[in-house]
Amino acid sequence: MSQKLVARLQQEFGADILAVSSQHGDETVTVAPDKLLAVLGHLRDREGCEQLSDVVGVHYPEREEEFEVNYLLRSWQNSSRVRVRVKVAEDTAVPSACGLYRSANWHEREVYDMFGVRFSDHPDLRRILCHHQFEGHPLRKDYPIEQGQECTHPEHLFSDEDIVVAARRASELASEVGGPHDEVHPSDLLTVNMGPSHPAMHGALRVECLLDGENILEARSEIGYIHRCFEKEAEDHTWAQVMPYTDRLNYCSAMLNNSIYALAVEKMCGVQATPRANAIRVIVSELSRIIDHLVCVCTNLVDIGALTNYWYLYNVRESIYESLEKLCGSRLTTNYARIGGMSHDLYEGFAEEIRHKLDEMMTAHAEVMKLVARNRIFLDRTVDVGVISQADALSFGYTGPTLRATGLAHDLRKSAPYFGYEQYEFEIPTGGNGDTQDRIMVRMAELIQSRSIILQALDNLPDGPLNIDDHRVVMPTKEQVYGSIEGVMNQFKLVYEGIQVPAGEGYGFGEGANGELGFFCVSDGTGHAYRIKVRPPCFPIFSSYTTLVKGRMIPDAIATLGSLNIIAGELDR
Repeated sequence: MSQKLVARLQQEFGADILAVSSQHGDETVTVAPDKLLAVLGHLRDREGCEQLSDVVGVHYPEREEEFEVNYLLRSWQNSSRVRVRVKVAEDTAVPSACGLYRSANWHEREVYDMFGVRFSDHPDLRRILCHHQFEGHPLRKDYPIEQGQECTHPEHLFSDEDIVVAARRASELASEVGGPHDEVHPSDLLTVNMGPSHPAMHGALRVECLLDGENILEARSEIGYIHRCFEKEAEDHTWAQVMPYTDRLNYCSAMLNNSIYALAVEKMCGVQATPRANAIRVIVSELSRIIDHLVCVCTNLVDIGALTNYWYLYNVRESIYESLEKLCGSRLTTNYARIGGMSHDLYEGFAEEIRHKLDEMMTAHAEVMKLVARNRIFLDRTVDVGVISQADALSFGYTGPTLRATGLAHDLRKSAPYFGYEQYEFEIPTGGNGDTQDRIMVRMAELIQSRSIILQALDNLPDGPLNIDDHRVVMPTKEQVYGSIEGVMNQFKLVYEGIQVPAGEGYGFGEGANGELGFFCVSDGTGHAYRIKVRPPCFPIFSSYTTLVKGRMIPDAIATLGSLNIIAGELDR
């Protein structure tokens, strides 16, 4: 499907398509900057590429056109993907795609922040992950990895002029609806910060709200408070050494991060995990999805005053964590997957233990549904709150439960199966209104589907080896290391030089707990990644937050945020 799409592009644009390439099943077309918007617009309007998943910058300082900017497009209706690339020099701007895709706003800001690439006609081109006093661009190859920079002054997101404009707009609105007063003065408005240090914000997030009473006239968000530059660290470590860093992305479902990263590097290496390893990845991934959904829903319910539900769900989450800790030795950050397999096999009695805990989950699930499904307070706080249409959700880059809550029944485990997901029978729960209630209920329904997948995997767990028999990728056994010089040298080279991933690029992705988690990998043929770009699910989702809460009240903003499942570790990286 993607190859046919590229062929149609070549037919439509002719010589304006400067180059075409295909690597690891990913189709790429290269265009000149002045043709970018025409190609993107054609793909959106004529080819059904309704979503801009990510924008990826890469720096090649030895080239005349030293920056590559890659636009990753996805068509859910046609199950196809295509990448559009432009190459630019230091002094050349790229036309902004914000007029075509709303997700382009934050994605392009990130490329500007990390690389210094400018986007003409961008509505708000300023830093997003680094603070406003930061000098330089950290993902350029000449930026020293050890050079940190402190922020000494906070950034005010609203200027005096912004407040005057908001007051004028509020006055016009009050006149239209015949309110108690027909003029709002700037002095009537109150600026309030939600976060970055408040439990209701679910992480180090800051939203500056401009209030008229308790109504939010305008809101602007700021992120980057725990930006660790995962991607810079990835360039400084071997491919295998990156694995523990993936735990720190969505730390509520670390094993999902592990497994999808391993899948991405395996795709680059042209290898596939064994059937047993894939089945175990499915099991631990679905357990991770369950604990992620449990903590998302239970804290969301606490935010709106429903504390009892928290204990029903959180106790099950803690119980599952006990099994994961026995499995890999760690509770939160697991480092369990390996490129080419897993670190070790399931322990004896694992299957029976998990079956019992999944039964406990079903009991808790039933109790919570009794408490909230028809609860008037819950419905008043969630129905028609934080509503987003399906079209806007796609334009903002929504994936996972938040997208399915709008009624779109798409799941990467079915539309682009991996780990053998095509062997499992499960349904895709959807909502219909795209509001806070739908997002909560979709996750509650997905708990049942994940349980079904795990039970199927446990019932049909394949025998055979856990890791592939390829010592270019997998460490030799201790018997080989202690018993032969070849084993010693094999381990030495893998540890010190790393897996020699073939030169090229590829995008590996999977269905994370809160949406599409992807790793855009670029290799120069050495044991270190030349570039790894994380596509975090909640980054484009949070970009829509200020749109969702505008015109609502503070309590609605809190209820909405919890339903989006924003995890600061992957948001900031």
